[in-house]
Amino acid sequence: QVQLVESGGGSVQAGGSLRLSCEVSRHPYASVCMGWFRQAPGKEREGVAFFDADDSTGYVDSVKGRFTISKNSAENKVYLQMNSLSPEDTAMYYCAVGPSQLNSSLTFYVLNLAMRDHWGQGTQVTVSS
Repeated sequence: QVQLVESGGGSVQAGGSLRLSCEVSRHPYASVCMGWFRQAPGKEREGVAFFDADDSTGYVDSVKGRFTISKNSAENKVYLQMNSLSPEDTAMYYCAVGPSQLNSSLTFYVLNLAMRDHWGQGTQVTVSS
């Protein structure tokens, strides 16, 4: 059973920063893509950032230049550094793991599907103006 444990959320003022962490264990994939999603109240889940097995990364347009995804493969952890936060970033953040695609147009889709089977408790990010 895949285990995903997110941490690092909190409440900050606009312009502040947070670093989210996710520890991943027991995934069944020989080669993985990993990513971060978020869901605000009343809104659909949205892919935020991902990296694939070839270390390629992708971001939703609204966070480009502000968020950075990274990983520590030895510790099976993925991080999301979030800078210049705005109230629009307020959401529950979840990490996801899935089979590597090596096709950036598919990665968010595959990760979103994978979240149907395994997901963590999420970590809340609240940004005040």
